[in-house]
Amino acid sequence: MPIKNSGERLEVVDALRGFALLAIVLLHNLEHYNIFGSPEGVSAWLSTIDRAVTDVVFFLLAGKAYATFSLLFGFSFYIQMRNARRRGDDFRWRFAWRMLLLAGFAQLHALFYNGDILLLYAVCGLVLIPASGWSNRTVLAVAAVLMLQPYCWGKIVYALFNPEYVDTNSLFLKYAAQAEVVGRTGNLWQTLADNIWNGQLYSNFWQVEAGRLFQTPALFLLGMLAGRMELFVKSASSRRFWRRALVAGAVCAMPLYLLKTMVPPTIENITILSYYGIAIPMLYNFAFMTVLVAMFVLAWFAADGYRWQRFISPYGRMSLTNYIGQSIIGVAIYYHWGLGLYDKLGALASLAVGVGVFMVQWWFSRYWLSAHRQGPLEWLWKRGTWLHLCGKRAAA
Repeated sequence: MPIKNSGERLEVVDALRGFALLAIVLLHNLEHYNIFGSPEGVSAWLSTIDRAVTDVVFFLLAGKAYATFSLLFGFSFYIQMRNARRRGDDFRWRFAWRMLLLAGFAQLHALFYNGDILLLYAVCGLVLIPASGWSNRTVLAVAAVLMLQPYCWGKIVYALFNPEYVDTNSLFLKYAAQAEVVGRTGNLWQTLADNIWNGQLYSNFWQVEAGRLFQTPALFLLGMLAGRMELFVKSASSRRFWRRALVAGAVCAMPLYLLKTMVPPTIENITILSYYGIAIPMLYNFAFMTVLVAMFVLAWFAADGYRWQRFISPYGRMSLTNYIGQSIIGVAIYYHWGLGLYDKLGALASLAVGVGVFMVQWWFSRYWLSAHRQGPLEWLWKRGTWLHLCGKRAAA
């Protein structure tokens, strides 16, 4: 049934967002929050296990968790826009202000962790304002074009006709190297100071060069479209859609995986290789994400949410608080200014730490939501969004 009023939540979305955030926590712990490497002197059997853990987790989650998180960001925009319209409010400029506030949260987050995505969200989220007036067909067409990474293919075509042209698509590397040195050796104040500049440049150049400047708004648009079509509301049509999406995602993922793994070794031109290595993996991750999301939603519809799905809903309801919180906890565990465990924990141990961080945050989420409707940062974001309307209504 459609949602009856603006106060109700779609718990399947909270649960799906929670699992996406859990995946992000696990991935970031395996990466030691961008201090890459593994401990020395590890036994052969443990080293084998660590490699297997890394390969499996990255195969299943890398690129898919972020994509799911982004898809649901666009869905949340649709819900906010719909609820505001029902109250007679124009949410478009309010949403622009909301994105400016998100950029402020991004600066807080980026002080600690040089892998922030919130600033990218704040910028790309602005596309949703004009898109809110587009037809479904236009939204889908624009999302498809963006998802195909036209900039990458433009570079590839240019390199085909100009073999002497060299572009390694790696401007972020010099900033990454400096940021990693500070993470390995700096105190807290040095880390914060470096992240103001090198960390920000590292993070945002990487986002652009990794193709996320195009993929992110595409996912936002698709999330908004999913809201319009009520794809997260249990119905015969939504079930039919997710079954078809599951099949289509699986059918597309298989050849894309072969293109992703088998073609690059045959490419000699460094420019073509650099941009091909962005465009095809991005499409593969989207196809794989579609499979995972479809499986999750269909499982939810089958039982109105299995216990293992409902278990994580509180974590997803406090996604902003938990996303920023897990980064602060993570850098305190791995960076030199904290426990400095970046060179002491292998993949298996780091994965266990990630699970531990998740469990602590999950418990805190349940505790907090037992007395509050939103997480602390979610509440601040909402109050800031409706700054001049708090006395009248703030039910965004």
